Amino acid sequence: MNTLVRVADASVVLGADGRGLRGGQDKYVRTLSHISLCLLPGERVAVVGSNGAGKSTLLRLVHGLLEVCEGSVVRAPALRQAMLFQRPHMLRMSVGSHVALGLWLRGKPWALAKRQALDVLEQLGLGSLAPRKAQTLSGGQQQRVAIARAWALEPQLLLLDEPTASLDPYAKGEVENLLQAFCQAHAEATVVFASHNLGQVKRMATRVVYLERGRLLADLPVEQFFDPLVLQAHCPSAHHFLKGELL
Repeated sequence: MNTLVRVADASVVLGADGRGLRGGQDKYVRTLSHISLCLLPGERVAVVGSNGAGKSTLLRLVHGLLEVCEGSVVRAPALRQAMLFQRPHMLRMSVGSHVALGLWLRGKPWALAKRQALDVLEQLGLGSLAPRKAQTLSGGQQQRVAIARAWALEPQLLLLDEPTASLDPYAKGEVENLLQAFCQAHAEATVVFASHNLGQVKRMATRVVYLERGRLLADLPVEQFFDPLVLQAHCPSAHHFLKGELL
C-alpha cells in the first residue's frame, strides 16, 4: 500500500513568532521531538494527548505549514490535502463563493467552480446556506461549511484540528455526522484529527496516536488503545491519560 505521508525522526522548534525554525536561534521551544509515523490510504487516525502535547503542531507539520529542524517529512507526489481548524476562517463572501474559491484556486474556471460548490452544498444538505454571508453563520454552520469546502476538493488527506472543540453538543453531532459521511463517501481518503473527546475517538478512529510533551509514545489500533491491559503494558503514561490522571 502506498504511503501518503512519511514522517521520519522529525523535530520542530517554534520561535517567539510561532514559526518553525531550523535551529541557530536563541529563543525557541521544541514542540515535537523525533517523531516517526506513516499515513496510509483509508486510515482514520486520532491524535490525542494533554494540552500542549504537540497535537496541533503535528497536524501543521504534516500539512506543510511548519518545517522540521531535524528529520524529514515526505509526501506522495501531487498529494491532494486539506486542513480544517478549530475555528474556521470565513471570508467576506457568500457560502457558495467561499466553497467555490478553493476549487478556483486549484485551477477550475469560476463558473464551473461555483456550480460544483453548489452541488456539494446540496449533496450535504447545506444548500439553503449557499446565498448567506459566511461570516454570519453560527460556529457549527461555519464548521460544516468548512467541511463542505474540503469535500469539494476531494482530498486524499484530510486533517482536522479539534473540529468540534468549541461547539455545543448538537453542533458537535452535526459536524461529526458530516465527517462520518465524508469517510463513507471517500473510503480511500485518510482522515487525521486531533481530539480531546475520547468518545469521538472511539466512534471515528481506526488508529490512535498518543503524544506527550512533543514525543510520540503510543501508536495503536483503536481497539488496543482502549484496552486497559494492552495500553498499560505498552505505554503507562497513555494509560494514566485515559484514566484522567494525566491532564
